[in-house]
Order: sequence, then C-alpha cells, then structure tokens
Amino acid sequence: MKVLKFGGTSVGSVTSILSVKKIIESEQEHVIVVVSALGGITDKLILTSELAAKGDESYQKSYQEIVNRHIEMVCAVIPVDDVRTVLLEQVESLLNELKDIYQGIYLIRDLSAKTAATIVSYGERLSSIIVAALIEDAVWFDSRTFIKTEKKGNKNILDTELTNKLVKETFKELPKVSLVPGFISTDKHTGELTNLGRGGSDYTASIIASTLGASSLEIWTDVDGFMTADPRIINNAYTIEELSYAEATDLCNFGAKVVYPPTIYPAFHKNIPILVKNTFNPNGKGTVIKQNIKADNRLIKGISSINNTALITLTGLGMVGVIGIDYRIFRALTDVGISVFFVSQASSENSISIGVRNEEADTTATIINEVFAKEQEMGEIDPCTVKKNLATVTVVGDRMKHVPGISGKLFGTLGRNGINVIAIAQGALETNLSFVIELDSLRKTLNVIHDSFFLSEYQVLNLFICGIGTVGGSLIEQLSAQKEKLASERNLKLHVVGIANGHKALFNREGIDLSNYRKELDEKGIPSSKKVLHDEIIRMNIFNSVFVDCTASADVASLYKDFLSHNISVVAANKIAASSDYENYRELKRISRHRGVKFLFETNVGAGLPIINTINDLINSGDKILKIEAILSGTLNFIFNEISAEIPLSEAVRLAKEGGYSEPDPRIDLSGKDVIRKLVILAREAGYEIDQADVEKHLFIPDEMFEGTQDNFWKQLPLLDEQFEKHRLELERENKRWRFVATYENNHGTVALKEVNKSHPFYNLEGSNNIILLTTERYKEYPMMIQGYGAGAGVTAAGVFADIMRIANI
Repeated sequence: MKVLKFGGTSVGSVTSILSVKKIIESEQEHVIVVVSALGGITDKLILTSELAAKGDESYQKSYQEIVNRHIEMVCAVIPVDDVRTVLLEQVESLLNELKDIYQGIYLIRDLSAKTAATIVSYGERLSSIIVAALIEDAVWFDSRTFIKTEKKGNKNILDTELTNKLVKETFKELPKVSLVPGFISTDKHTGELTNLGRGGSDYTASIIASTLGASSLEIWTDVDGFMTADPRIINNAYTIEELSYAEATDLCNFGAKVVYPPTIYPAFHKNIPILVKNTFNPNGKGTVIKQNIKADNRLIKGISSINNTALITLTGLGMVGVIGIDYRIFRALTDVGISVFFVSQASSENSISIGVRNEEADTTATIINEVFAKEQEMGEIDPCTVKKNLATVTVVGDRMKHVPGISGKLFGTLGRNGINVIAIAQGALETNLSFVIELDSLRKTLNVIHDSFFLSEYQVLNLFICGIGTVGGSLIEQLSAQKEKLASERNLKLHVVGIANGHKALFNREGIDLSNYRKELDEKGIPSSKKVLHDEIIRMNIFNSVFVDCTASADVASLYKDFLSHNISVVAANKIAASSDYENYRELKRISRHRGVKFLFETNVGAGLPIINTINDLINSGDKILKIEAILSGTLNFIFNEISAEIPLSEAVRLAKEGGYSEPDPRIDLSGKDVIRKLVILAREAGYEIDQADVEKHLFIPDEMFEGTQDNFWKQLPLLDEQFEKHRLELERENKRWRFVATYENNHGTVALKEVNKSHPFYNLEGSNNIILLTTERYKEYPMMIQGYGAGAGVTAAGVFADIMRIANI
C-alpha cells in the first residue's frame, strides 16, 4: 500500500485533475489518496470571511466565485449521469452551509478562530468529494473522524497516540482507492473543527503512511521536486535526485516550500521513502527522500531562504554567566505561540539574537522586554533591538560534516561580493549553516553560493563592458569566439550583462546576445552617461560582477572607486586611474584589497605583455625593483624606426598617423604624456610613490609646436627635418639609433630621446614593439627583459581578456 497526496495546483484545473485521475488509476497496489483544496480556494475562503467580517457586501461576489469554481469543475470532469447529480447535491449542500456561515459573520461583524477554522475546512471537504466521484471505485473517508488535535497555547497540536489508533481502526480494511481530505482535523476533547496548518495536507498523508506502514509516500505538486535553489532567482537551479530526511527537513524549515516541514518526521520514524513528483510532468524523476542515499561529490545539496525575517537581539553584561536566560526567552515565546527559526548566541554570553517573522517582531521584543524588565531597570540588560526586512539563508548538505574550510569559503565568497552577514548559526551536526543578511542582498547571495559551491554546472562572471571601439569591439569578438571552449573546458561562463558606448547603454540581467549587440544597443539602449552607468550597475547588484573599461575617459575612470566599494571588480585598459594622483591610486588599491575584489590594469603598459603581473610576482616573492628601463610608446618607436634618408621626421610622423599607430592628433604621442603615465604606473607597481609631475621629460619637439592648431603643427614640423637628418647621419656613422626611453632609478623618473648602440637590447627593437628591462636584487647582472607587441586592438583586448580570466581564477 502507498499513500499519494495531491496539492492544490494538482487539483486546481480540469487538465490537472484529469491527470490526477490517470495517475491514481494507473496504480497496481492499494492507495490512500489525500487531496488539498482546489488551487487558490483556501486563500479565497479566507478573503471572503475577512470581507464579511468588515461588513463589506462584496463578500457575496467573492463567495459566488467559490461556488462557480466548484460547480464548473464538477460539470467539466464528471459525465452527465447519476454520479454527477448526486455529487452536485453534495457540493451544493456544503456550499449552502458555507453561505449561511458567511452571512452570519456579515451580520455580527465578527470572525472567531473557531469559525475561521470551520470555513477553511470547506476547501478540502469539497475537493475530496469531487475527486472521490471522479476516481473509479474510490471510497471517501472523513479525516475529521480520525485526525485528532489538542490545544496547546494558541496552537492545535496533533495527538499522535489517539490519531494512530483511529487511523488503524478506520483503514482496517482497505478498498482499492481511499480518498481523504487533507489539512482538516478535530479537537479530541470538544470535537470542534481544527486544522494542521497551511500545508497540512502533506502532514495528513505522512501521518497515515507512517501509521499504516506504507511502502512509500508520494507528494504530487507542481514542481519536479526539491531544487538546488529557488528557480525564480537561480536560472540554472536543478532538481535534486536524492535527499536524506535531515537534508530535506533543513531545506523545508528554511523556506523550501515543496513539502510542509512536519511531514518528514512521521515518514522518517518508520523509514518510509518520500517521493516528490510533478503532476504536470509525471514521468520526471522527482526527488526521493530516504535514509540511505547514494554518494554525491557535492558538499552542499541545496540552498533555501526565508525572505521574511526580523532579528531580535538582547544584549547586556548582566547576561554573562547567568543560568536560564535562554529558557526564560523561549518559555515566554512558547506561551504565546511564537516560533523562533534562528538563534545566534555569543560565546561570551553577553548577547543572543533570534529570528522571527517580520509581523511577529514587535510582539516578540515586547514580550522579551517584559521578561527582563527588572534587569533592564537595573541597567544589567539593554532593551531589545529589532531589525526587520532581513533574509535568512541556509546551506544544507550531509557531506558538510567534518570538512574543513566550508565556512571560510562561504563567507569569503560572500565578502568578496559585498554581502554583509549580520548573524550566523551552525549546529554541531554540521549539516546546515544559516546566516542572516539584508533582504536586498538575497538574490545576489543565492547566486553567489550556487555558483561558488558547484551547485551550478558553470562558474559565472557577469561583465559590464564600457567602450566598444577598436579594443572593446575586439574584446567582445574574443569573448564570443571563446564562449564554447570556456564552457566545455573550464566550466566558465562570461556573461555580458551590460554594454555601453558614449551615447547609449544596454543592461540585461539575463545576458546580451553578442552576435547582435551593436544593433541591440542601438535599438534598445538608453541614453548613456556617467550617472546612468553608476546607478544602473550598482542597482543591478549582480554577483561576481566585473566592470571592464575599454575607454580613455576620465569620467568613466572616476566611477572605479564606487564600483570597487560595491564589490565590483574593475579591469581597465584605461590608464587614467592608475596614473592619476597618487592618493587616488593608493585609495583604489586599498579599497580593492579591503573588499576582496580586483583592480587590474595589465594592458595600461605594453598592451598584452605580462609586465605588471611580472613586477607584482617579483615584489610578492620578496624581490626589489632597482631600475626600470623601457620603450613604452609603440608610436614613437615606429617613428624612429621609419626615419631614414628617404623618410624625414615629418613624413615618419605622418605615416604613423595614417597607419593608425598614433592618435588622430599625433602631438599627444609626441608630448611623451602617454609614456610618462606608463612609467608612473610601473614605478608605483614596483612599490614607489610617484606622480606624473615628478617625472623629468626631455622632448625632441619644441614646446611651442604643441600649442595652436594641428594645421599649424603640420606646417611647422618639416622645419625640423634638416636638423634631424643631420643628426641621423651622425648616429648612422656611430652605429647608433634613437629610442625614446623611460627610466626609473634611485627614486627618479625620466623620459627622453636617447642614443643606443648596437650592443644595447633596445637597438634592434622593430616596428611598434615595446621592451622593458627590469633590474632587481635577483636580476642585477642580467636584467629581466620583456619584449613584444605593445600596441594594437587585438593584443590589448587579449590582455583585458587575460585580466578577466585572472578574476575567474580567484
């Protein structure tokens, strides 16, 4: 024999109730079927009674909707015959009783607890007789005669001993199909109608299954079983195939609304497996809850949450070492029927925090303050503090036992994502860990945990890309090209959730289609501005967020501080922030360290060359940078490689512009400002305090040529050709070449045009390449050399991509 329970959605529509019929009639063994009220009817019954109690005549309309719902269901699923006639008489009789009760409430403007319990019982009483008539050879049993409760405080508690006795007597002889209304019960002393609480139909089924020793208990609902997390929040949450009784209980107690929590214990007591199935997907595997489950390599089975949490905290030195503090709190709350679902107590015994529902918070605080009124009057204990609108999150898994580092990884991950944990609770069994957070952080928290503990198939980084010019556009192409490879080989998804240029911005939490992003940005984007970027990215509050700056904008760079402060990592091709005022640079680095996020800007110097990371590795391993010598401008190196007898200086500069090596206004490159910025960044990363103004510069273009219009510049530039050619001939005779070199040594930085001979590593540097020599305490005699392409959209984008991957590898 097995017990099947069908929830409100399972009997809520014509399609679903016919599916229920098919499921029941396909069973080969005897079954006891427990049903809930038609979906939404319990809420409708309560609403109608509240309207009547207020004297609102619209209760009549609400009541009529209840009537119509049941009559229409009967007419839709029961053929026109004697069965329908009899059933309609039964249904109409019950509905008339309900009408009389509502009318009485309306007249006296009063709704007692006893009357409210009677009203909600009609949902199951009506649905169960409909299903009993629908199922061939089904016999209806009245659960009011065998599910018995007794009053404790203001709650009706199951009388297990009496109920078990009556269940055995009732089902001494089993028909093929027994039909039972769930949820409802009666008081063992008075016979008054009571109930087992919302979700009590599950409990009814479990009580019967346990008492009669059923082979299994099946809970049929509208989901495929227990999910790893709430699928409304976590898109890639999936069904858990097996749970232990303890795991299922923990998940239910902390917000997983698949099974009513008290349901599990009776089945556990008799080692009866519980199978959670989907009425709308009857062939799905569902979730099995049982004692012995197969091995699973995942430490965490699932995550559940309660988004209706208030934290009541009692503090005071007068609590230290005093026996019975907790007893007094919980005894007082038990007397008024307030359930505490979270407890966190300091080991010093000077504070205790308890979690209750928001609507019970003020009452709870008042009761506790009354209990400790004397101590508060004497100043030994402070009045309770109440913090509402919080959320409780619980991670559950039997394999968490005795595994070091679970808590460290969990809270480290939350910290890096800017999620503040207010209170923590973990039992000695180590099978669950609960903590309280701000409600606004719930979505982000669930995503972070689901992703970090491999409940998700993929690790996810959510990217906001600002700037889609040559570098940004190339980066998006590379991301799109590597998408499948990263997913299959690294289980990594780089999810682009925001794209912006100087005119428009597009944000989509679910991700942007990179194959069509320019059109989508143009058609669906909103006007872009510094404020829009700031407000929208922070408002989205997405986990594992990375802001990628592929612009050269000072406005965009000014956003880094707030982004880092909100635990959004920053990857910058933009040099402005890292070369800005030293105090700003130091503050950005400090915030990133403090918040546990990354501020990466490898491409600020040398495009995709691993320069900054190499310096960091040397410093972090105990080395010291003594001297930096570098050619850091691909543009200037191109110009001095092009100058020849046939190509004078002015023509070489023009070729650099036409070839895309220089800025549209080449004076920006010729001014050495870009090289100064890069030298400042390298020196800072090497551990030195330096600003751009501290760098001594020796330029090869007169200062006056940087003033005025670009047209004037191009007219004046050829005037320098003769002098440069004369000097070039001298260098050629001496086997030397020009190189624009940045140097940092002895706390002093310079940028200057220098002559290098054939033996120098800089001599043969070709095209627009960069080269860096690092003299350190370890590499003193033979400096470390890094050389390669130092410019170009493709290599710069690849360097940005590499920084993103470094964040993914944390």
